Amino acid sequence: MSGEPEVHEEFEARLKAYVGLPAAATGVGRDLVNEPMIRHWCEAMGDTSPAYTGPDAIAPPTMLQAWTMAGLTRRPERTAAYDELLTLLDESGHDAVVATDCEQDYLRPLRPGDRITFDSVIESVSGRKTTRLGTGYFVTTRTDVRAGGELAGTHRFRILKYAPAQRPSRPVERRPRPVVNRDNAGFWEGVARHELLIQRCTACRTLRFPWLPGCNGCGSPDWVTVAASGEGTVYSYVVMHHPPFPAFEPPYAVGLIDLAEGVRVVSNVVGVPYDKVRIGMPVRLEFRRYDEELELPVFQGVGP
Repeated sequence: MSGEPEVHEEFEARLKAYVGLPAAATGVGRDLVNEPMIRHWCEAMGDTSPAYTGPDAIAPPTMLQAWTMAGLTRRPERTAAYDELLTLLDESGHDAVVATDCEQDYLRPLRPGDRITFDSVIESVSGRKTTRLGTGYFVTTRTDVRAGGELAGTHRFRILKYAPAQRPSRPVERRPRPVVNRDNAGFWEGVARHELLIQRCTACRTLRFPWLPGCNGCGSPDWVTVAASGEGTVYSYVVMHHPPFPAFEPPYAVGLIDLAEGVRVVSNVVGVPYDKVRIGMPVRLEFRRYDEELELPVFQGVGP
């Protein structure tokens, strides 16, 4: 519905009717607890604890949620009840979302080889709250994580579903200018000619994007350019709602585009509603002018 979000006691009673219902049922971790993921996590976090290496290694406790994640695919264990709750909030005008916090309790260590199972419940839905972002409702889910059938930890995750606050109008601002330097000047010269240029190493013929002064594969500094055909698919995407940026009108979709040539580029997905963008959607390159100085490569959704 449009206009002021629906707010009354009956509506809040409908929301709270979902408390206690499952949000995810009989979930199974996509991978066993394993050493490579533990190593990557420790490297990313800079954690050098000896407890996470060697024959008696355990997984860092803060990895608890990592073992339940579904990756880029939709979680098959997610329930209709949780989808209905989110749809009810969306349709009442509370269609923006932000993750606010999480809480974790660790009951036993996880070790390489553990098979993870989990279930989630809608633990609470708050009353109407007003924040700087807007007015909405906090939804908390609790996930019980098990290893070999034994409870290993719990993970509480809280989001705010809200109607964005109205902000005073601001004068039209120009988009930020790209930083052009000696390493990427050729790319922007190609854009001016309506070409999306990809670098190709002359030594090992590896394609690379974004532009770099040397090849990541063999280290050669020599390269030539290849013009992309313009065909691609959406590999991943995010819809930007908040925070607002000057010269950008949210919501809009930003995609990681898998080009036919085998490299990926980040750009706007245009020509389709932001909420219709999907992973695997075919797209085609076009060039869009934003002001008298700035023209950028974007990707138009194609097909149904």
